Amino acid sequence: MTQAQAKPSNWNLPNALTTLRIVLVPFFGWTLLVDGGESATWRTIAWVIFFVAMVTDKIDGDLARSRNMVTDFGKIADPIADKAITGMAFIALSIVGDIWWWVTIVVLLREWSVTLLRLSVLKKVVIAAKDLGKYKTTAQGLALGGLTLPLRDPDLPGALQTPGEVLFYLFQALLVVAVALTLYSGYEFFRDVWRQRHSLR
Repeated sequence: MTQAQAKPSNWNLPNALTTLRIVLVPFFGWTLLVDGGESATWRTIAWVIFFVAMVTDKIDGDLARSRNMVTDFGKIADPIADKAITGMAFIALSIVGDIWWWVTIVVLLREWSVTLLRLSVLKKVVIAAKDLGKYKTTAQGLALGGLTLPLRDPDLPGALQTPGEVLFYLFQALLVVAVALTLYSGYEFFRDVWRQRHSLR
C-alpha cells in the first residue's frame, strides 16, 4: 500500500465532530446572549451546547490518534474549533458582564497568536504539547462552562441563591487560575519556538 493510499480520508468521524463544534459556535453565542444573558433557560441551553463542544473536543482527538485518522484538515480545524468556542464564551460573558473585557482581550490575543503561529511558521519546528497546556484547557473549560450557567439569576429558588452566588465566585477564582496558566503556557510556547528556530540556524 502506497503512502497516498494509506493517508486517512478527511471524511471521518473525528473531522465530523470538529466541524460540529465549529457549527455550534454561533448557536452557543446566541443562546447565551438571549435577553442580554438574563434568561436562565437559554443560559442553561448555552451551557449544554458548551458541554457538548468540550466533550467532542476530547473525543475527536482521542479517536483521531487511536484509529490513525489524523488528517491535515483536522490539524487545522481542531485548534480553530477549540479557540472559536472558548473565544465566543469569553466574548459573550464579557458582553453580559460576567468577565472583564481586558481579561477577554488578553486571553484571545494569546490564544490566537499561538494558534496562527502553529498553523503558519512552524512547519519546520515541532513544539510538543505540554501538561501545562492541558491543565490550561481544562481550567478554561470548567471556568467558562460554570460562568455560562445562570448562577446569579434572581428568579432562582431562595434555597439556591446563596449556593449559586458561591459557585459563581468559585468559577471566577478558577478563571483567574485559567488565565494565569494561559499566559504562562503562552510564554513557554513562544520561548520554545525561539529556542528551536535559533537551534536550526
